[in-house]
Amino acid sequence: MKYRKKPVIIDAIRFDGDNESMKRIIIDLQMPHGSYKFDGRFHIKTLEGTMTAIPGDWIIKGVKGEFYPVKPDIFVQTYEVVSD
Repeated sequence: MKYRKKPVIIDAIRFDGDNESMKRIIIDLQMPHGSYKFDGRFHIKTLEGTMTAIPGDWIIKGVKGEFYPVKPDIFVQTYEVVSD
């Protein structure tokens, strides 16, 4: 059988590797304190364990409020911009 991913709208911000993009992600996506660590890379506590985002990755806030990084090529293949 084949399956299609259900259409859901998510919030996402591209991580540029600098302090400003990290601050935007934390503030705009409302990432709780203690759920991340920043050392030039962005380490995010996810449901599957800690995942690391590098510059260029997208940080997504999922439908249940969970956070995780997505590689740019997967993001482009999976998501498209929606208008408000």
